[in-house]
Amino acid sequence: MQTFTCINQQQLQQMMQQHDNLHIVDIRDPQSFNEGHIEGSIHLSNETMQDFMAVSEFDDPVVVVCYHGISSKQAAQYLIGLGYEDTYSLDGGFSAYS
Repeated sequence: MQTFTCINQQQLQQMMQQHDNLHIVDIRDPQSFNEGHIEGSIHLSNETMQDFMAVSEFDDPVVVVCYHGISSKQAAQYLIGLGYEDTYSLDGGFSAYS
């Protein structure tokens, strides 16, 4: 069974510089996302999942961000189950990033 990879903030910065097709998805609540998020990230929820799937490819790298790096692990594994092959969870979440 395929699984996601945990990455830290430095690894995310490197990925942001190296991959034009990188998707950073933030699964925090809409208010928290609107108050601050990683540049270029999109808010991902049950309501926006279909839109995300329409603009992304299954082999695009996807980094999942939550508050503290816990919920993102479950969401990353869910995305793998949908067919996303290159999926990551940000250790420490947005709290560690900011």
